[in-house]
Amino acid sequence: MRVDAGLSRLLGLSRTVVATLAEEGRVAVDGRAAGKSDRLAAGGWLEIELPDPERESDGITGPVEVVAGLTILHEDDDIVVVDKPVGVAAHPSPGWTGPTVVGGLAALGVRVATSGAAERQGIVHRLDAGTTGVMVVAKSESAYSELKRAFKERTVDKRYHAVVQGHPDPSRGTVDAPIDRHPRHDWRFAVVEGGRPSVTHYDTIEAFRAASLLDIRLETGRTHQIRVHFSAMRHPCVGDLTYGADPTLAKRLHLDRQWLHARELGFAHPADGRRVEFTSPYPADLARALDLLQD
Repeated sequence: MRVDAGLSRLLGLSRTVVATLAEEGRVAVDGRAAGKSDRLAAGGWLEIELPDPERESDGITGPVEVVAGLTILHEDDDIVVVDKPVGVAAHPSPGWTGPTVVGGLAALGVRVATSGAAERQGIVHRLDAGTTGVMVVAKSESAYSELKRAFKERTVDKRYHAVVQGHPDPSRGTVDAPIDRHPRHDWRFAVVEGGRPSVTHYDTIEAFRAASLLDIRLETGRTHQIRVHFSAMRHPCVGDLTYGADPTLAKRLHLDRQWLHARELGFAHPADGRRVEFTSPYPADLARALDLLQD
């Protein structure tokens, strides 16, 4: 194999990073400096001078700290699957100073893929900071490419549970409505003509007097998609004041965020194609609200 390809697989670094190391004279084969396109032979002696840790973590602009409640559900050489708590963003972004999944994994010593934008390396999909549940992060470069392709081709099974106000009619159906930024409030999204195609499938699990527990499958993955679609149906997620939820009901259920949880995630493992599925239990605040609705 070429030096850049072989060391990328060996060290879990991108080929670009390995190529830079070679150009800086930090890679040697049998005592001689090796270029990125040189070939690796069996039995050769490799010497690699890695950059300082600070350099490797340049892409993480948010806090690198252990995140309370961030649970690792599964980890292998290619992926790490986490249960994301409320109040945690997937990755650093302008204006966000709170904890992130990327920073939390870095604090635990979990090395993720270097592919992608610097601030979101390894991130192949996101959950809102106020949405809890299961997320997968790529650790290897090959896993990053395979998972990005799977999400793009819509072969990933993304299932959410949501409690929405009222009772959707029909109780089982599909919302097919384009989404884009709100024409007047750029921090919100809305169903707008000419927006990006967005499809949400739902089924009612249980109906209460004031709300309904839904099982939701996303065909597309737009920002705030579930929140926007059910708000447009006049059935906003309970507690989602941004999208028109009743503040009185939210207060009665002790909710200060939307009742929305990424319940299950299923996909073909990027290493060998076997189907894997992961499930996240309801966090305490959502479970308590559900109990209050059932009383």
